[in-house]
Amino acid sequence: MSQAFNHRHLYYFWVVAKEGSMSRAAETLDMAVQTVSAQVRELERDLGCQLLRPAGRGLALTEAGTIAMQQAEQIFQLSQALPEQVLAAAQAPAARLAVGIADGLPKLEVQRLLQPVLGVPHLRLVCDDGEMADLLADLVLHKLDVVLTDHPAPPNAQLRVHSHSLGTSDIGWYGSEKWWAVAHEGFPQSMRDVPVLLPTSHSVVRGQLDRWLHQKGLRPKVVGEIEDSALLETFGSTGLGIFPAAMTVADELLKRSQVRLIGACEGVQEHYYAISTERKVMHPLVQQMLRPAAARS
Repeated sequence: MSQAFNHRHLYYFWVVAKEGSMSRAAETLDMAVQTVSAQVRELERDLGCQLLRPAGRGLALTEAGTIAMQQAEQIFQLSQALPEQVLAAAQAPAARLAVGIADGLPKLEVQRLLQPVLGVPHLRLVCDDGEMADLLADLVLHKLDVVLTDHPAPPNAQLRVHSHSLGTSDIGWYGSEKWWAVAHEGFPQSMRDVPVLLPTSHSVVRGQLDRWLHQKGLRPKVVGEIEDSALLETFGSTGLGIFPAAMTVADELLKRSQVRLIGACEGVQEHYYAISTERKVMHPLVQQMLRPAAARS
Protein backbone atom coordinates (compact mmCIF):
# COMPACT_ATOMS: atom_id res chain seq x y z
CA MET A 1 0.00 0.00 0.00
CA SER A 2 1.49 3.38 -1.04
CA GLN A 3 1.60 6.27 1.38
CA ALA A 4 1.83 10.00 0.63
CA PHE A 5 4.16 10.84 3.53
CA ASN A 6 6.81 9.46 5.82
CA HIS A 7 5.55 8.61 9.32
CA ARG A 8 8.91 9.62 10.80
CA HIS A 9 8.42 13.11 9.37
CA LEU A 10 4.93 13.15 10.87
CA TYR A 11 6.40 12.22 14.25
CA TYR A 12 8.88 15.15 14.13
CA PHE A 13 6.04 17.51 13.21
CA TRP A 14 3.97 16.14 16.11
CA VAL A 15 6.77 16.86 18.59
CA VAL A 16 7.31 20.37 17.18
CA ALA A 17 3.60 21.13 17.41
CA LYS A 18 3.47 19.91 21.03
CA GLU A 19 6.60 21.84 22.05
CA GLY A 20 5.64 25.01 20.16
CA SER A 21 9.10 25.68 18.70
CA MET A 22 11.82 24.02 16.64
CA SER A 23 14.48 24.53 19.32
CA ARG A 24 12.47 22.87 22.12
CA ALA A 25 11.50 20.03 19.81
CA ALA A 26 15.15 19.55 18.84
CA GLU A 27 16.08 19.28 22.55
CA THR A 28 13.32 16.73 23.15
CA LEU A 29 14.39 14.69 20.11
CA ASP A 30 18.13 15.19 20.81
CA MET A 31 18.64 16.35 17.24
CA ALA A 32 19.93 19.47 15.50
CA VAL A 33 17.38 22.22 14.90
CA GLN A 34 18.23 22.20 11.18
CA THR A 35 17.54 18.47 10.93
CA VAL A 36 14.13 18.75 12.62
CA SER A 37 13.21 21.76 10.47
CA ALA A 38 14.19 19.90 7.30
CA GLN A 39 12.06 16.88 8.28
CA VAL A 40 8.99 19.06 8.89
CA ARG A 41 9.49 20.87 5.57
CA GLU A 42 9.69 17.47 3.89
CA LEU A 43 6.33 16.52 5.41
CA GLU A 44 4.78 19.81 4.23
CA ARG A 45 6.13 19.12 0.75
CA ASP A 46 4.67 15.61 0.74
CA LEU A 47 1.25 16.83 1.92
CA GLY A 48 1.28 19.90 -0.32
CA CYS A 49 0.41 22.49 2.34
CA GLN A 50 1.93 24.57 5.13
CA LEU A 51 1.41 23.09 8.60
CA LEU A 52 3.25 25.61 10.82
CA ARG A 53 3.56 29.40 10.80
CA PRO A 54 5.63 31.83 12.89
CA ALA A 55 3.87 33.12 16.01
CA GLY A 56 5.93 35.46 18.21
CA ARG A 57 9.06 33.58 19.24
CA GLY A 58 7.53 30.22 18.50
CA LEU A 59 5.34 28.43 16.00
CA ALA A 60 1.58 27.99 15.63
CA LEU A 61 -0.49 25.52 13.65
CA THR A 62 -2.16 26.54 10.42
CA GLU A 63 -5.69 25.28 9.76
CA ALA A 64 -4.23 22.34 7.85
CA GLY A 65 -1.70 21.84 10.63
CA THR A 66 -4.49 21.57 13.22
CA ILE A 67 -6.07 18.72 11.24
CA ALA A 68 -2.68 17.04 10.83
CA MET A 69 -2.02 17.39 14.57
CA GLN A 70 -5.37 15.79 15.47
CA GLN A 71 -4.65 12.82 13.23
CA ALA A 72 -1.06 12.54 14.50
CA GLU A 73 -2.33 12.48 18.10
CA GLN A 74 -4.52 9.48 17.34
CA ILE A 75 -1.78 7.69 15.39
CA PHE A 76 0.89 8.04 18.05
CA GLN A 77 -1.43 7.34 20.97
CA LEU A 78 -2.28 4.05 19.27
CA SER A 79 1.40 3.44 18.58
CA GLN A 80 2.28 3.94 22.23
CA ALA A 81 -0.43 1.48 23.32
CA LEU A 82 0.50 -1.13 20.69
CA PRO A 83 3.40 -2.92 22.48
CA GLU A 84 1.45 -3.33 25.73
CA GLN A 85 -1.66 -4.64 23.95
CA VAL A 86 0.31 -7.04 21.75
CA LEU A 87 2.22 -8.37 24.75
CA ALA A 88 -1.01 -8.83 26.72
CA ALA A 89 -2.58 -10.69 23.82
CA ALA A 90 0.47 -12.92 23.43
CA GLN A 91 0.59 -13.73 27.14
CA ALA A 92 -3.17 -14.28 27.52
CA PRO A 93 -4.73 -15.50 24.27
CA ALA A 94 -8.50 -15.20 24.21
CA ALA A 95 -10.60 -18.37 24.27
CA ARG A 96 -13.23 -17.57 21.63
CA LEU A 97 -16.61 -19.29 21.54
CA ALA A 98 -19.24 -18.33 18.96
CA VAL A 99 -22.71 -19.44 20.07
CA GLY A 100 -25.94 -19.34 18.09
CA ILE A 101 -29.09 -19.00 20.19
CA ALA A 102 -32.38 -20.08 18.66
CA ASP A 103 -35.28 -17.63 18.90
CA GLY A 104 -37.60 -18.53 21.75
CA LEU A 105 -34.94 -20.10 23.97
CA PRO A 106 -35.29 -18.36 27.37
CA LYS A 107 -32.33 -16.07 28.05
CA LEU A 108 -32.06 -17.15 31.68
CA GLU A 109 -31.73 -20.73 30.49
CA VAL A 110 -29.07 -19.67 27.99
CA GLN A 111 -27.05 -18.21 30.85
CA ARG A 112 -27.47 -21.42 32.84
CA LEU A 113 -26.47 -23.63 29.90
CA LEU A 114 -23.35 -21.54 29.28
CA GLN A 115 -22.38 -21.55 32.95
CA PRO A 116 -19.76 -24.34 32.54
CA VAL A 117 -17.65 -22.07 30.31
CA LEU A 118 -18.35 -18.58 31.66
CA GLY A 119 -15.51 -18.86 34.17
CA VAL A 120 -12.88 -19.74 31.56
CA PRO A 121 -10.00 -17.21 31.76
CA HIS A 122 -9.84 -14.71 28.87
CA LEU A 123 -13.09 -16.00 27.39
CA ARG A 124 -14.35 -14.08 24.37
CA LEU A 125 -18.00 -15.07 24.03
CA VAL A 126 -19.81 -14.17 20.80
CA CYS A 127 -23.58 -14.74 20.84
CA ASP A 128 -25.90 -14.49 17.85
CA ASP A 129 -29.63 -15.20 18.05
CA GLY A 130 -31.92 -15.90 15.14
CA GLU A 131 -34.00 -18.42 13.25
CA MET A 132 -32.91 -22.05 13.56
CA ALA A 133 -32.35 -22.49 9.80
CA ASP A 134 -30.03 -19.46 9.62
CA LEU A 135 -28.07 -20.56 12.67
CA LEU A 136 -27.58 -24.09 11.33
CA ALA A 137 -26.32 -22.66 8.05
CA ASP A 138 -23.75 -20.56 9.95
CA LEU A 139 -22.81 -23.60 12.02
CA VAL A 140 -22.13 -25.70 8.92
CA LEU A 141 -20.03 -22.85 7.49
CA HIS A 142 -18.08 -22.76 10.80
CA LYS A 143 -19.17 -19.20 11.56
CA LEU A 144 -20.57 -20.64 14.80
CA ASP A 145 -19.08 -23.24 17.12
CA VAL A 146 -22.38 -24.43 18.61
CA VAL A 147 -26.12 -23.70 18.47
CA LEU A 148 -28.32 -23.75 21.59
CA THR A 149 -31.97 -24.56 21.00
CA ASP A 150 -35.09 -26.10 22.52
CA HIS A 151 -35.41 -28.85 19.89
CA PRO A 152 -32.96 -31.11 18.04
CA ALA A 153 -31.78 -30.34 14.52
CA PRO A 154 -34.14 -31.59 11.81
CA PRO A 155 -33.02 -34.79 10.06
CA ASN A 156 -30.98 -33.72 7.04
CA ALA A 157 -28.07 -35.81 5.69
CA GLN A 158 -26.52 -32.75 4.07
CA LEU A 159 -26.25 -30.80 7.32
CA ARG A 160 -23.93 -33.31 9.04
CA VAL A 161 -24.62 -32.02 12.53
CA HIS A 162 -25.18 -33.67 15.92
CA SER A 163 -27.77 -32.76 18.56
CA HIS A 164 -26.60 -33.19 22.15
CA SER A 165 -29.19 -33.16 24.93
CA LEU A 166 -28.40 -30.65 27.68
CA GLY A 167 -31.30 -31.80 29.84
CA THR A 168 -34.81 -30.62 30.58
CA SER A 169 -36.66 -28.34 32.93
CA ASP A 170 -40.19 -28.60 34.27
CA ILE A 171 -42.38 -25.62 33.51
CA GLY A 172 -44.26 -23.64 36.11
CA TRP A 173 -46.55 -20.61 36.25
CA TYR A 174 -45.20 -17.35 37.68
CA GLY A 175 -46.83 -14.09 38.61
CA SER A 176 -46.32 -10.77 40.34
CA GLU A 177 -47.22 -10.55 44.03
CA LYS A 178 -50.71 -9.34 43.13
CA TRP A 179 -51.57 -12.35 40.95
CA TRP A 180 -49.67 -14.83 43.12
CA ALA A 181 -51.98 -13.97 46.02
CA VAL A 182 -55.02 -14.72 43.83
CA ALA A 183 -53.77 -17.80 41.98
CA HIS A 184 -51.63 -19.66 44.51
CA GLU A 185 -54.56 -20.97 46.54
CA GLY A 186 -56.67 -23.42 44.56
CA PHE A 187 -54.16 -23.73 41.72
CA PRO A 188 -54.64 -24.68 38.91
CA GLN A 189 -58.41 -24.02 38.91
CA SER A 190 -57.67 -20.52 40.23
CA MET A 191 -56.18 -19.71 36.79
CA ARG A 192 -59.75 -18.96 35.71
CA ASP A 193 -59.57 -15.84 37.88
CA VAL A 194 -56.32 -14.33 36.55
CA PRO A 195 -55.10 -13.02 33.17
CA VAL A 196 -52.64 -15.29 31.38
CA LEU A 197 -49.66 -14.62 29.11
CA LEU A 198 -48.53 -17.36 26.72
CA PRO A 199 -45.63 -17.87 24.34
CA THR A 200 -46.58 -17.86 20.66
CA SER A 201 -46.93 -21.06 18.64
CA HIS A 202 -43.32 -20.43 17.56
CA SER A 203 -42.27 -21.88 20.93
CA VAL A 204 -41.97 -25.65 21.18
CA VAL A 205 -43.50 -25.62 24.65
CA ARG A 206 -46.70 -23.85 23.53
CA GLY A 207 -48.33 -27.05 22.29
CA GLN A 208 -47.65 -28.76 25.63
CA LEU A 209 -49.15 -25.82 27.52
CA ASP A 210 -52.31 -25.89 25.39
CA ARG A 211 -52.73 -29.63 26.04
CA TRP A 212 -52.16 -29.13 29.79
CA LEU A 213 -54.80 -26.41 29.93
CA HIS A 214 -57.24 -28.62 28.00
CA GLN A 215 -56.60 -31.58 30.31
CA LYS A 216 -57.31 -29.39 33.35
CA GLY A 217 -60.53 -28.13 31.75
CA LEU A 218 -59.21 -24.56 31.78
CA ARG A 219 -60.02 -21.78 29.34
CA PRO A 220 -58.16 -18.87 30.93
CA LYS A 221 -58.33 -15.27 29.83
CA VAL A 222 -55.31 -14.95 27.52
CA VAL A 223 -54.26 -11.29 27.46
CA GLY A 224 -51.10 -11.71 25.40
CA GLU A 225 -49.06 -14.07 23.24
CA ILE A 226 -45.41 -13.09 23.24
CA GLU A 227 -42.62 -14.77 21.30
CA ASP A 228 -39.61 -13.41 23.17
CA SER A 229 -39.17 -15.04 26.59
CA ALA A 230 -37.47 -11.97 28.08
CA LEU A 231 -40.41 -9.80 27.00
CA LEU A 232 -42.84 -12.38 28.39
CA GLU A 233 -41.06 -12.10 31.74
CA THR A 234 -41.04 -8.30 31.57
CA PHE A 235 -44.79 -8.05 30.98
CA GLY A 236 -45.43 -10.67 33.64
CA SER A 237 -43.36 -8.76 36.20
CA THR A 238 -45.44 -5.61 35.60
CA GLY A 239 -48.62 -7.51 36.49
CA LEU A 240 -50.10 -7.87 33.01
CA GLY A 241 -50.70 -11.57 33.67
CA ILE A 242 -49.22 -14.82 34.93
CA PHE A 243 -46.81 -16.59 32.59
CA PRO A 244 -44.97 -19.92 32.13
CA ALA A 245 -41.22 -20.31 32.60
CA ALA A 246 -38.70 -22.97 33.57
CA MET A 247 -38.74 -24.00 37.22
CA THR A 248 -34.94 -24.22 37.22
CA VAL A 249 -34.78 -20.41 37.18
CA ALA A 250 -37.38 -19.74 39.91
CA ASP A 251 -34.87 -18.17 42.30
CA GLU A 252 -33.36 -16.00 39.59
CA LEU A 253 -36.80 -14.79 38.46
CA LEU A 254 -37.69 -13.83 42.02
CA LYS A 255 -34.44 -11.86 42.38
CA ARG A 256 -34.58 -10.23 38.99
CA SER A 257 -38.27 -9.59 38.35
CA GLN A 258 -39.90 -10.09 41.77
CA VAL A 259 -42.25 -12.76 40.40
CA ARG A 260 -43.11 -15.87 42.39
CA LEU A 261 -43.80 -19.46 41.42
CA ILE A 262 -47.54 -20.10 41.56
CA GLY A 263 -47.55 -23.78 40.66
CA ALA A 264 -46.10 -26.47 38.40
CA CYS A 265 -47.35 -27.71 35.03
CA GLU A 266 -47.06 -31.42 35.61
CA GLY A 267 -45.82 -33.19 32.49
CA VAL A 268 -44.83 -29.99 30.67
CA GLN A 269 -41.10 -29.77 30.08
CA GLU A 270 -38.70 -27.65 28.10
CA HIS A 271 -35.84 -29.53 26.42
CA TYR A 272 -32.43 -28.04 25.70
CA TYR A 273 -29.94 -29.06 23.03
CA ALA A 274 -26.48 -28.11 21.85
CA ILE A 275 -25.97 -28.70 18.13
CA SER A 276 -22.44 -29.14 16.81
CA THR A 277 -20.87 -30.07 13.49
CA GLU A 278 -19.12 -33.33 12.63
CA ARG A 279 -15.60 -32.12 13.32
CA LYS A 280 -12.81 -34.58 14.00
CA VAL A 281 -11.84 -32.49 17.00
CA MET A 282 -14.70 -30.77 18.82
CA HIS A 283 -14.15 -27.23 20.10
CA PRO A 284 -12.80 -27.66 23.67
CA LEU A 285 -15.27 -25.15 25.12
CA VAL A 286 -18.17 -26.99 23.48
CA GLN A 287 -16.86 -30.19 25.08
CA GLN A 288 -16.78 -28.37 28.43
CA MET A 289 -20.42 -27.28 27.96
CA LEU A 290 -21.51 -30.85 27.24
CA ARG A 291 -19.62 -32.41 30.16
CA PRO A 292 -22.20 -31.75 32.94
CA ALA A 293 -25.03 -33.19 30.83
CA ALA A 294 -22.94 -36.25 29.97
CA ALA A 295 -22.17 -36.80 33.66
CA ARG A 296 -25.90 -36.75 34.52
CA SER A 297 -26.81 -39.30 31.82
